[in-house]
Amino acid sequence: MLDAIRWDTDLIHRYGLAGPRYTSYPTAVQFDSQVGSFDLLHALRDSRKAVRPLSLYVHVPFCANICYYCACNKVITKDRGRAQAYLQRLEQEIQLVACHLDPNQQVEQLHFGGGTPTFLSHDELRQLMAKLRQHFNLLDDDSGDYGIEIDPREADWATMGLLRELGFNRVSIGVQDLDPDVQRAVNRLQSLEETRAVIDAARTLQFRSINIDLIYGLPKQTPEHFAHTMDEIISLQPDRLSVFNYAHLPERFLSQRRINSEDLPAPADKLKMQQNTIEQLAAAGYSYIGMDHFALPDDELAIAQEESTLQRNFQGYTTHGHCDLIGLGVSAISQIGDLYCQNSSDLSHYQNSLAGAQLATSRGLICTTDDRLRREVIQRLLCKFSLAFEEIEQLFTIDFRGYFAELWPQLEAMARDGLIELDAQGIRVLPAGRLLVHAVCMVFDAYLDQQNKQRFSRVI
Repeated sequence: MLDAIRWDTDLIHRYGLAGPRYTSYPTAVQFDSQVGSFDLLHALRDSRKAVRPLSLYVHVPFCANICYYCACNKVITKDRGRAQAYLQRLEQEIQLVACHLDPNQQVEQLHFGGGTPTFLSHDELRQLMAKLRQHFNLLDDDSGDYGIEIDPREADWATMGLLRELGFNRVSIGVQDLDPDVQRAVNRLQSLEETRAVIDAARTLQFRSINIDLIYGLPKQTPEHFAHTMDEIISLQPDRLSVFNYAHLPERFLSQRRINSEDLPAPADKLKMQQNTIEQLAAAGYSYIGMDHFALPDDELAIAQEESTLQRNFQGYTTHGHCDLIGLGVSAISQIGDLYCQNSSDLSHYQNSLAGAQLATSRGLICTTDDRLRREVIQRLLCKFSLAFEEIEQLFTIDFRGYFAELWPQLEAMARDGLIELDAQGIRVLPAGRLLVHAVCMVFDAYLDQQNKQRFSRVI
């Protein structure tokens, strides 16, 4: 088993700076409008020729209520009828994309995100899944990883039964915090009983995996009360947890302007919340996967990390990084071979493009050889906490030390500070550096300058 992570307050203050979470390299900040639908079609044809397996992401942007902290692409509406026009265009996109792929390309992974996917009615969910099965090769034997994000306030036993019937076997449940004062401050009132009911339904219906999302740093939070939330969540025994640092960026996200900044916890309290969380989860037997994620030792992510097969993409840590990722819906991102591309984030523009029988691709990036090299380095550091120079040298026909000569002083400084172990064979991220692995990755980021750093939030 990987060494336990070690909390070092001094290193966290020095290296816990704002930076990317590296769900991709290059990051989405580098996307530009030079990449369009023609590039996507070309990449889809390459995927078809190689008969690569697929991962599908479907974005459902609608929410009935606004959560003030949320930075997702969303549409707040009580009018459930708005989903119909969106689904009509989404189904057009499904058909337009799928016709460029091979029916033999199996969909190993499927994820519905949002927004709130269960904003859709039962009939709409059935209709959408039928369209996906009509045009893509979805697995029927429950062997795929088919997940959906759940708001317990929007789901009941009947909904969970429908989702299981439609082929979903993983659920991700938004909780954020159980304290009523915090919930009122962020406009998300959600009882422990509602959350427990959805989890009980998922277990009874034999969903394979349950993930819970939490956020520390929200208004009105205290270390003591958040520790109580963690105890309650641990008692529910989710297979995975995502515990994120709240980034307060009201200048970028309008809904966050409704949060009183005076109610936000002090930085020292935020650090204490994170430290408590790590200690509580470790005591409960959870493994630290990396970058805010934890899992029970028998979970597929933890096993993949132990076996050095863990990967990372726009869906976070995954065991399906070998698949071509196809994003469907407004703002959805695809990664197909060396192409990254994103649909328009504007709902009207997305729908109008498809109404004209055009894909809604608005920006993206095609990786260079240098991008691929640095992507591989960053991926290995994030997923394995180690890097063997010889393996990279063989993959890319380079001399590692020579190629990255200008970075060596930074790496040596990190080694002196105890973040990493650096020798002629490679890099090993030490227990005190695992919480700060993004800082090690940032050394290898060719695009990161002071201006770009301001585009990112703090990971810790």
